[in-house]
Amino acid sequence: MAESGLRRRLPAHCIAVMVSLTCLCSLGGRAQEKAAGAGKYSGPGSCSASACHGGVQIMPATATRKGIWQNEYFIWAGRDPHFGSFNSLQTARSRRMIQILQAAEPGRWSSATSEQKCLVCHSLAPSAELKARNFDAEGVSCESCHGASSGWFQRHFEKNWSTEQSIKLGMFPIDDPVKRSEKCLSCHLGTQNQEVDHKMIAAGHPDLFFELDLFSAKQPHHWEEPPKGYADDHNYGVRLWAVGQAVQLREALNRLARRAERAQLPDAQARGAQWPEFAELDCFSCHHSVNSNWREPGFGYQNSGAALKVPDSWRQSRGYADRVAGSPSWNSAHYSVFRILLKEVDAASSQELETKLTDLYQVASRLGSAPKDVSDKARSASELAARLVEKVNRPFDKTRLARLMEQISAQGERIANQDTRSAEQAYMALDSLFRCYDGKIKEGGPLNTGAYPSVGAAIDELYREFDNPSAYNAPRFAAGMRKVNAALRSARIAQ
Repeated sequence: MAESGLRRRLPAHCIAVMVSLTCLCSLGGRAQEKAAGAGKYSGPGSCSASACHGGVQIMPATATRKGIWQNEYFIWAGRDPHFGSFNSLQTARSRRMIQILQAAEPGRWSSATSEQKCLVCHSLAPSAELKARNFDAEGVSCESCHGASSGWFQRHFEKNWSTEQSIKLGMFPIDDPVKRSEKCLSCHLGTQNQEVDHKMIAAGHPDLFFELDLFSAKQPHHWEEPPKGYADDHNYGVRLWAVGQAVQLREALNRLARRAERAQLPDAQARGAQWPEFAELDCFSCHHSVNSNWREPGFGYQNSGAALKVPDSWRQSRGYADRVAGSPSWNSAHYSVFRILLKEVDAASSQELETKLTDLYQVASRLGSAPKDVSDKARSASELAARLVEKVNRPFDKTRLARLMEQISAQGERIANQDTRSAEQAYMALDSLFRCYDGKIKEGGPLNTGAYPSVGAAIDELYREFDNPSAYNAPRFAAGMRKVNAALRSARIAQ
């Protein structure tokens, strides 16, 4: 399967580790922490003692605090793809990326293992002054997600100590779905200080995509879910999916606005800005084969043979009613499924957001649009999206869950025609929602192993369309979505 496609077992872009991990405490460590002060990092090795988080098996709840298994370090080191994220910077592919980028921008790039643009998402590698103790760069680890530990390192293990007390001292509140989304998206989408642009993608970095609940489900869990505080939410995975969709849209709009604003600065080129920033557009508007344009080998002025008999391009058959042909579209995957969710939760807000996003899509999908027009519309839509996050941060009952699956699968043709990443979001949404609805599927296992195998099999079939994203076929995906919708009705999940 292509590097940029969704991987079933170990996704190419996995979410950050998520549970209240804590760290090794010793007399020497305590003295060092006191000297270091708050807001410094101790490194993953500080969590690895067998009496802390480095045990080889889960400790019974009677022997430790609820939700703390004490083998979290070994789950991370042995099964979590985040563990290898720093090692990936040492591969031939990463070396080639740096060579390409150095040739394009001499003097701007160092080796991948020392380049801050790479380290910020591929490792825990704080500066020397932010270290409470010396440690080498490793993969994305405990404090990457839970925050610098020096403020709570000495106390968090105490019998009567609470997570809330640690949060007051600097622990990141990873159990909060909104904060969790923001933490994951800081790398899986980017922030003002860290992002993947088109130059990096052209050099070989995968383009970024994200869906919080499915990425969580594919992780080797070292945490209990639902977390403390959400135990009564029996469909917690739906809340996680919904919040992830809302925060992703907000942050995607913010990123688009930042890039358009950067392009307006007098020294934009000196800052490395470019406009349009093609990483904001749908990759597969350009990166796909157009089979109907192929000719028989040897066809030309000296050969009267017929054109090769191949299917017409579905994009050409569909046409370009929403934009000028040849102009790549803004990546609508950030809202293609969220719009269905929002209409179910708040119809009035849905209509307002639809209007703003339609206006934005029109200007962002024109290569000649002024960056100010794009940034103004993106900021306006982002402000509304920010208000919508809490509207979807709520429990979902099974009736509404079933309705969401029915509505997503019923809009298969519209979503399919928006291109690869939108279809991928629909597949991931159905996977997440169905796992939650079925309730009997083995964690991380195939969808056809639960209570509704025919529905699970139909959703699993959709995944095949992303084996080679550049060869994605919208009519075939739409047909698969119709099969999912029919299976939902046959199983009496949808009415």
